[in-house]
Amino acid sequence: MKTGQINVQTENIFPIIKKFLYSDHEIFLRELVSNAVDASQKLKVLSSNGEYKGELGELKVDVILDRENKTLTIRDHGIGMTEEEIDKYINQIAFSGAEEFVSQYQGKEGAEQIIGHFGLGFYSAFMVAERVQIQSLSRHDGAQAVQWESNGSPEFTITEIEKADRGTDIILYLNEDALEFNEKPRIQVILDKYCKFLPIPVFFGTKTEYIDSPDGEKDEKGNIKRVSIEVPNQVNTIKPAWTIAPSSLKEEDYQSFYRELYPSTFEAPLFNIHLNVDYPFNLTGILYFPKIKENVEVQRNKINLYSNQVFITDNVEEIVPEFLTLLHGVIDSPDIPLNVSRSYLQSDSNVKKISSHITKKVADKLGEMFVKDRKDFEDKWNDLYIFVQYGMLSDDKFAEKAKSFALFKNTEGQFFTVEEYLEKIKEKQTNKNEETIVLYTSDAEGQFSYVKQAKDRQLDVIVLEGPLAPHWIQKLEQTFEKVRFSRVDADSLDKLIDKGEEIPSKLSKAEEEKIKPIFEEVIQKDKFTVQLESMPENEAPILITQPEFIRRMMEQQRMGGGGFYGAFPEMYQLVINGNHPVMGKLLKMKSVRQKETVKQLIDLAMLSQGLLKGEALTEFIQRSVSEMVES
Repeated sequence: MKTGQINVQTENIFPIIKKFLYSDHEIFLRELVSNAVDASQKLKVLSSNGEYKGELGELKVDVILDRENKTLTIRDHGIGMTEEEIDKYINQIAFSGAEEFVSQYQGKEGAEQIIGHFGLGFYSAFMVAERVQIQSLSRHDGAQAVQWESNGSPEFTITEIEKADRGTDIILYLNEDALEFNEKPRIQVILDKYCKFLPIPVFFGTKTEYIDSPDGEKDEKGNIKRVSIEVPNQVNTIKPAWTIAPSSLKEEDYQSFYRELYPSTFEAPLFNIHLNVDYPFNLTGILYFPKIKENVEVQRNKINLYSNQVFITDNVEEIVPEFLTLLHGVIDSPDIPLNVSRSYLQSDSNVKKISSHITKKVADKLGEMFVKDRKDFEDKWNDLYIFVQYGMLSDDKFAEKAKSFALFKNTEGQFFTVEEYLEKIKEKQTNKNEETIVLYTSDAEGQFSYVKQAKDRQLDVIVLEGPLAPHWIQKLEQTFEKVRFSRVDADSLDKLIDKGEEIPSKLSKAEEEKIKPIFEEVIQKDKFTVQLESMPENEAPILITQPEFIRRMMEQQRMGGGGFYGAFPEMYQLVINGNHPVMGKLLKMKSVRQKETVKQLIDLAMLSQGLLKGEALTEFIQRSVSEMVES
């Protein structure tokens, strides 16, 4: 029997302290199972290189919960350890066995599959255990099985034991504060989360289930004996889709893997990208494009980061650009550096290269789809546009590539690239300052009357919906010189596309001066400003408009823009079409009738913009019915 103290040096004491800073105590099981997988992978490497000539047997990891004795055992049938190796890898805390092994066998077949970096993970066991035992039998012929034991203090004991099978058992005696891990459902959830795709079979069972003795054996009182059994079930898929060459997978394989990742999601993804890079960094994975809803926040945290098939986190914002967090799927890279707790990512050159590569692959995929089958791409656009807009707003490299496949859809349902569309409308929608004016609607049905007026003048209107539209518009205005966007109800068409051509007024100066105050007496002065314009007589008598810049500021404020946007109140313009025939009649009416008619005209205009609500809407309906009865 040997006793001693774990070697804690000043230069490695911080990692020991760090183990108490794990964001979640459940991490201990990931670390220990990963170590067990490492031990199995190491043996496979040694066997393939001829350094181990014995039988491999069944390489697997067993997780065994004994609820009665409050123990959790992680068992492998891998490389095992001698007393000297336990002293080296367990007692010398700063040493990482996996890292040393990979370094020693670098370039040899299978060495890259060692998970690595988990040297300190063993000590996470003491977050949940009051006592930990290691029982191990090395692969070496004639090796003596040994047991290491510690209660979490620097003291440990190593004793010789009998052990029939090669490999290592880590036995955790759970402390009273960690009895949540003495429950089978809790362990199952952790294994499903962290160990679902480990490359060695992982089985989970308990020792607390009892059945009658199968042979009917009775005890001294004549009762049939009860025996405890393990009921192991495999918890992982050892070769998930992202580890298989893309050429070996069919579309149904990708769809099946998506359902495995997101069993509660019933909607199939639009398409996927299979990442498979081995130089200048290692990166594999599958990214899926879901149908993105308008609430982009709901879409986040659906990309899982793995390191050699070990789940690390679903917070990948430091690995991929923010807009790519709207995608779903898996990325796996051993080249992403992680701190000791493996809970937070550290930024370095490899991370930046990986981020740029993923962005490029996504942009290239979208561009390829557009060129290969434009009609299919257009059919998918309603589910893609928020993603593309988000990408163009947040990543300049993506924005540059996206100019070739970002689409406008007009109210006729036709699709155009931005440059195609600007060329299409250039002749009719260029103002006197040589600016091309893109007319858009955010609600083709709600703004129908304004869209119709534009169409009647042979002008084109695109549909720009969604929460990012105001920001995307500004991005495009900054990207394309002498291009401005105006919502179709932002002003009269002659003002929106000012060609410097004046329409003569049918009212005299005196009549113009009289008519404006009539409307100003009726409207809410704190909400509306009145302006008189000469427009075609066949257009609406009254327009309710909102200046483009004010509305954009208000929309951005609602989306959380904050700052000085709060200084912009909800203001509208009431535009009087002085050339409409009703204006001449209005001037000849008596005061009471005149006021009623003005009120009716304003309410009609407000109704067309969805601004007439509550009591005002009820009064309008009653007044309209009364007029029909009286007439």
